[in-house]
Amino acid sequence: MVDILLVDDETYVTESLAATIPWKELGVEGVYQAASAAEALDVMEEQRIDILVTDIRMPEKSGLELIEQAKDKWPGLKTVLLTGYSDFEYAQRALKLQACDYLLKPVDDDAFVSCISSQVEVLRQEWRQAEEEQRQQYIRRTEHTVLSRQLMHELLLGRKRTASALQSLLRQYGIGLEVNQACVLLTVQLAGRFREMDRQSSELIEYAVGNIAEEIFAKPYQVWHSSSPQDHVIMLIALPDDASTDYTDKQKMKTLYHLLQQKVSSYLNGEISIVASDWIRFPEELPKHYREALTALYRLQLDEASIVMLDEQWIKQQTSNTALEELHKPPTFIHLLESGRWEAAKEKLHAFFISNSYHTRERLYEAFIAISNGLIYVASKMGIDLHSIDPQGANLLLDRSIMLTASNLRAWSNEMLDLLSMQYDESDIYHKKHIIKQVQELVSKELGGDTSVKTIADRVFLHPVYLSKLYKNETGESLGDYIIRIRMEKAVYMLKHTNKKIYEITMELGYQNPQYFSKIFKKYYGCTPNEYRDQ
Repeated sequence: MVDILLVDDETYVTESLAATIPWKELGVEGVYQAASAAEALDVMEEQRIDILVTDIRMPEKSGLELIEQAKDKWPGLKTVLLTGYSDFEYAQRALKLQACDYLLKPVDDDAFVSCISSQVEVLRQEWRQAEEEQRQQYIRRTEHTVLSRQLMHELLLGRKRTASALQSLLRQYGIGLEVNQACVLLTVQLAGRFREMDRQSSELIEYAVGNIAEEIFAKPYQVWHSSSPQDHVIMLIALPDDASTDYTDKQKMKTLYHLLQQKVSSYLNGEISIVASDWIRFPEELPKHYREALTALYRLQLDEASIVMLDEQWIKQQTSNTALEELHKPPTFIHLLESGRWEAAKEKLHAFFISNSYHTRERLYEAFIAISNGLIYVASKMGIDLHSIDPQGANLLLDRSIMLTASNLRAWSNEMLDLLSMQYDESDIYHKKHIIKQVQELVSKELGGDTSVKTIADRVFLHPVYLSKLYKNETGESLGDYIIRIRMEKAVYMLKHTNKKIYEITMELGYQNPQYFSKIFKKYYGCTPNEYRDQ
């Protein structure tokens, strides 16, 4: 509802308006009165006034001065001036001060109601627009959060992208890292009382931990924090190539890690364990060091606040596992899952488990990481939350029984493959429909000069040839033909319902040449745009 303030040194004017106008019908809830500019400013300090109605001539401070002062402090305020015939020049000046309207005194009730109704409607439109902008901003922020998390997962799990494509995504999501930039990978595990929280509460804590890290690692460091596929907090602490070597000093970094633990303990009343890599190149070396971090967490069972520095010496001291090469040998385990070759993936697992009759606990840890990474990666591409299928097994810290024997791990792996394969066909159909819907929304919103099969393909992160084939198979119409058809439909609408010139319509639809536009239009409708408009 709207609140209004009536200001006039002749109080009978404001009292009459307050008593006779049907305010509720106009959508006005609060009606306030003031007898001077000073009193009006006091009221506006205490109440949220939406519309200010003021007389021009008042002692001490005029209505024009009141409007100017109020507009400076409350820019969204709507203002209406009450003026006599002799003050018409003042009213013109008021309009230059962005007064919304003016009314001649004595005030006619019908004119006043009409004026206030129009201002109420303007306010409502502005509020709706602001609400929509906030909603869109929230959607964009949420989408960016989801998409940046998905990108982090893909990079940790080893998905390859070209440097230019990755750099474009980083910019699009507002992530300040550069390809080949030096960074440290922090894998953070919630410990202490955090371990007892449900998943939703844990996600809030993870986000808070990331924000604290952003404060601690101030310039020249850059921080990208997200969740990991295994529900840890992941932080990439990056440095520009020209940064001083002082910032890369291991002892300095360890001091900052301790500070992060202290701040989390102080602000969030909980503990975290940190596994920190050495300085590595982003993103090429992420998958290897992420696997090492998970191995360290599982082997050391860091259930209390700890810091582990994973330098090359630490990694070399660990037991090497050549048997895992079977999972990473082309076609890799992840590649088989991506292509839906479930039986071949099972055969690869079978080859791994029979490659050596003796599986150490360390080997099973590493195998679980490799297998679960593949399952999580493919499940996310299918739009499936692995927790919904197996809430315990997706995180080894919740169910360590998987690792007791090789047969346990093998049985769990095969079961997960069966569950995912059952949903693969349905998910694949959904995924394709989602892409088609996404493409059609993009085309309908963006018909400018840059709209083409290639630009649309770039927006949905697919190769143009693949997207064209997919669109044709799913709809029976080529994507290029669809773009032209939508352009022509929009052209018809503008010819019927607007007075825009042909060249204006041509430019708006993304065509540079009106003759070419006319040729395409005639091919569709059998007449030129001018002939169509004249019908």
